[in-house]
Amino acid sequence: MIHVRGLTRSFGAVEAVRGVDIDVSKGEIVGFVGPNGAGKTTTLRMLTTLLRPASGTATVAGRDLFADPAGVRRRIGYVAQGGTVGPFSEVGEELVLQARLYGLSRTEARERVAGLLEELDLAGCEKRPAGQLSGGQKRRVDIAMGLLHRPELLFLDEPTTGLDPQSRTNLWGHVRRLREESGMTVFLTTHYLEEADALCDRILIIDHGRIVASGTPSELKAVHDAGTLDEVFLAVTGHELREGAAA
Repeated sequence: MIHVRGLTRSFGAVEAVRGVDIDVSKGEIVGFVGPNGAGKTTTLRMLTTLLRPASGTATVAGRDLFADPAGVRRRIGYVAQGGTVGPFSEVGEELVLQARLYGLSRTEARERVAGLLEELDLAGCEKRPAGQLSGGQKRRVDIAMGLLHRPELLFLDEPTTGLDPQSRTNLWGHVRRLREESGMTVFLTTHYLEEADALCDRILIIDHGRIVASGTPSELKAVHDAGTLDEVFLAVTGHELREGAAA
């Protein structure tokens, strides 16, 4: 589903991504983690066509990232860190509008939105302004927005930041169901290592623009003789703060 070799990107003299290789198979849930400034956000923005790589090769959802970025966009969903629906917009109305922009008829759009709201425990929120929803509900609306066109591959950028433990656990359940029921591939970034441990089939750790460790949570803990992924993370990236570093 994702096949990347030698991906690079610089900002002036700063080498943000320095030859990243990534392989993600269909149906996997893969966590992408790293310190601030490690190159995580830059890599994600390249994979989702928001930023053009300087060099390398990449196939995402069966389309060449360099030659056919529009084809990539048609096949992926992307849920950014910030909310996708304005606080005064009615949830159902906004979702139907976005579905129409994907080419669905009005009837198809309403049916698709109704199904997603039911699947994501949002039934009854159609007429509510997004600003009146809880944090967990807002994130589930964001995910619904990314699923309107039935993508093969879903990118989630720190999907549970700021959520309480109950809302985070609920969202994990929805992500698991996406894979179990539709075979969807999920590539997510997170700063919560316990989240990556509980949710992901594999973990990729990036630091200083390179992948420095990869494997299942169990494999990584075994290799580094660690009890938690937090210990693995510190073992491979160190204890130095990265405040103010490039993403």
